[in-house]
Amino acid sequence: MSTPSARRRARVQAVGHRRGVSAPSARAGTEAALEPRRYLVFNKPYGVLCSFTDPEARRSGKAPRETLADYVPVDGVYAAGRLDFDSEGLMLLTDDGALSHRLTHPDHRHAKHYLVQVEREPDEAALRQLRAGVTIKGGFRTRPAEVDRLGSAPRLWERRTPIRERASVPTAWLSIAISEGRKRQVRQMTALVGHPTLRLVRVAIGPLTVEGLEPGAWRPLTESELAALRRALGWHDDPPNPQGARR
Repeated sequence: MSTPSARRRARVQAVGHRRGVSAPSARAGTEAALEPRRYLVFNKPYGVLCSFTDPEARRSGKAPRETLADYVPVDGVYAAGRLDFDSEGLMLLTDDGALSHRLTHPDHRHAKHYLVQVEREPDEAALRQLRAGVTIKGGFRTRPAEVDRLGSAPRLWERRTPIRERASVPTAWLSIAISEGRKRQVRQMTALVGHPTLRLVRVAIGPLTVEGLEPGAWRPLTESELAALRRALGWHDDPPNPQGARR
């Protein structure tokens, strides 16, 4: 009998193949620079590492945690940027080192949009602090952010591990867009203004969105999405041919 994990991997693998991702090229002698590049978007579930291996498990001998390898059966791609183990949502996976560098280097600013559930209802003073910038770990002052309080909970998938809830403590949802990516930055920001993060979902990276992707699902970028991403990064040269991209 197959395990739930095995069934999930098979289901997600089937989704990827239906989306049209090609297998790695087997043409001998072809220069790497001429090989098609791969660009995938992935909706990372809660409790999944944003890497293809669990180095802590190798060091400690403990059972490995779930990784990208449990969901994305595509060789040679890596995460362009990180998303914490306890966060969810959109990731870009690619074998294009130049694009990955632009996405992660602080000189190339682009918006990353999050939906964030926090403890208690932030007042306008707390929102103004987040918008103006706060000083997080290491003395780093965050750049101005776009922060709005949502009137109701957004329509999202159910998280497989529910958030901790206390009957006496209300929660609120914020829309936060930042143009940088320090480690656990959004969580540090909300905690500093007195509203710890309970759930964090990345819904967009520049022009790319998680819309239409269930947790654990992935697909290749379309050619128009790749072009829009490159424009957002200020990169106007012709891109390498994206393998498996849809028109």
